[in-house]
Amino acid sequence: MLKRVTTRLWNSPSTLLVLCGIFWGGNAIASRLAVGQVTPLTLVFLRWVLVLAVLWPIYGSEVRAHWPEIRKKLPLIILMASLGFTAFNVLFYVAGHYTTALNIGILQGSMPAFVMAGAFLVHGTRITLVQFLGVLITTIGVLVVATRGNPSTILDIDFNFGDVLMLVACGLYAAYTVALRSRPVMPGAPFFSLLALIAAYTSVPLIAFEAVAWGLELPTLNGVLITIFVAIFPSCLAQIFLLRGVDLIGPGRAGVYMNLVPIFAAILAVAVLGEPFALYHGIALALVISGILLAQRTPKPPKPIAASSRKTQARPQSNH
Repeated sequence: MLKRVTTRLWNSPSTLLVLCGIFWGGNAIASRLAVGQVTPLTLVFLRWVLVLAVLWPIYGSEVRAHWPEIRKKLPLIILMASLGFTAFNVLFYVAGHYTTALNIGILQGSMPAFVMAGAFLVHGTRITLVQFLGVLITTIGVLVVATRGNPSTILDIDFNFGDVLMLVACGLYAAYTVALRSRPVMPGAPFFSLLALIAAYTSVPLIAFEAVAWGLELPTLNGVLITIFVAIFPSCLAQIFLLRGVDLIGPGRAGVYMNLVPIFAAILAVAVLGEPFALYHGIALALVISGILLAQRTPKPPKPIAASSRKTQARPQSNH
């Protein structure tokens, strides 16, 4: 019975990818719950150590087998792990000390705009008018959150510090996403394991700095539980489910499901943390989701001219 259920789950891309959205939405909640329980730098370090402990015994041999390909792009891989995994998560969890989980979830909707801009600048990927409008709408939604629905805040440059950190974090993760196009040719799971290894190493100087500057603060019992949740669900399971979903339906269709992250983050923030849901949150959420969906639309290819029509056009005119 259990085997049949797990088999059906493993072969259901929609279920797997919806779970990804829930897990990553839950990560925003974890960033708020972690305040006072585990420091951001400790959480990032322990997160990747736990991920590594789970994945490396499974995929370490495959990483070693692909070393010739890895060595050619090792500087890029180190940069990707440092920005997309270490720096992103440090800023993500520090932002949780200054802004709400609701804002963190909604501000993650800025990632598609950053990714699209980066793909255009780095790879020359063409942006259609519809996609540009989608990015514009998404950006407006992000500004609604950052200004708390008060446009005059833009003139005062009085953004919440946590919101600014979250936007910078999204920009870093977008850079990582754009760089994925240049990653070595190897399966996704071993590559993710390699990134986790590098992220664990690059987290060591941060935890050492924290120990010297403020003293090493051990996590509370709740902090340990939060760390375990973050390592298992937003990290291991979400990444494995995403890889499987991409294998089943392709990256384009799988990417649509990532639009669920701001929605689940908003729902969980209200349900779990009891955070107030203001009108501007609803407006921003609607703008972000609408903009993302619009930005992901691709132009339909022109319909081929029917054979009969071509014959009609090619037929010479009568001289009657």
